[in-house]
Amino acid sequence: MHFLDQAKIFVRSGAGGPGAVSFRREKFIEYGGPDGGNGGKGGDIIFEAIPGLNTLIDFRYTQHFRAPRGAGGSGSNRTGGGGDDLIIRVPIGTQVLSEDQEEVLADFTVPGERVVFLRGGDGGRGNATYKTSTNRAPRQHGTGWPSQEMYVWLRLKLLADAGLVGLPNAGKSTFINAVTNAQAKVGAYPFTTVRPQLGVVSRYNREFVVADIPGLIEGAAEGAGIGDRFLGHIERCKVLLHLVDATEDNPVDNYRIVRGELEAYGAGLVDKPQVIGLNKVDALDPADVKKLITKLKRASKAEVLPLSGASGDGIDAVLDRLIEAIGPAETVAKREDGSDEPAEWSPV
Repeated sequence: MHFLDQAKIFVRSGAGGPGAVSFRREKFIEYGGPDGGNGGKGGDIIFEAIPGLNTLIDFRYTQHFRAPRGAGGSGSNRTGGGGDDLIIRVPIGTQVLSEDQEEVLADFTVPGERVVFLRGGDGGRGNATYKTSTNRAPRQHGTGWPSQEMYVWLRLKLLADAGLVGLPNAGKSTFINAVTNAQAKVGAYPFTTVRPQLGVVSRYNREFVVADIPGLIEGAAEGAGIGDRFLGHIERCKVLLHLVDATEDNPVDNYRIVRGELEAYGAGLVDKPQVIGLNKVDALDPADVKKLITKLKRASKAEVLPLSGASGDGIDAVLDRLIEAIGPAETVAKREDGSDEPAEWSPV
């Protein structure tokens, strides 16, 4: 499945149906009077978050969404049928932004969450509703309220508990393959990861989600390399795992480069809890590893954990730190009304 995390679409709700102009005409009934029914309501545009999706690729091929309009009223005071609501299903973590991408109009973080985004127009009044004691044969009617339409951007921010950051070839893909069921591409060249990867870690009878994003290089905030556009996928993470390659010439400078790019991006990434892992320690002598850990501690003023994604050394300690930073597992998700009952969801 191809990965797509941004898409521009057009949405339009249904217009209301027109009211009818009709008069009762029946044999042996002397005073019929107006009996034109109201028009039907137009369909709403509804966004719904569903589990099991982690891409917006469907919106590359379908970009226009129009709800049907309401049917017109008819005689015998019959109201026109309402237009069916159009439900647009999006992955959990999707944001709906205005056309200029300056305003977040909706944010979906709960499975089954629904938002009526554009309301369909109300139906027009039939001439029966205009009847008064002085206007007994009205011929006016309502044409129905117009629809609403707009262009919006869909932006996907993957929901994960822990996010992996680091320079290219820091061993992020090897790490996520070692601790999860992900099958991220691994190669001896930069930018083997070109799109975010998700994996589920099972430890101590609990699970948490890890997100791997393409590596950052110096100047990523200005567009160097793949840039920093994928950092949005770790904005919702509770903790970041910063992997530093121990086999590089200057691991401390590499750590500072990534920290600088996180700070340049903003969105509070630099303030998130962070676990620092010195990766690929199996390729160095223990004495050299201790020296690097001391230098990184001095530069980061934080604990540095040695590990090797390839051999598995130190991975358990890193996972323990991540679980500690993530905190207790949430057993019950709260609904929008504040209750602790799980929200009901249906795919239809």
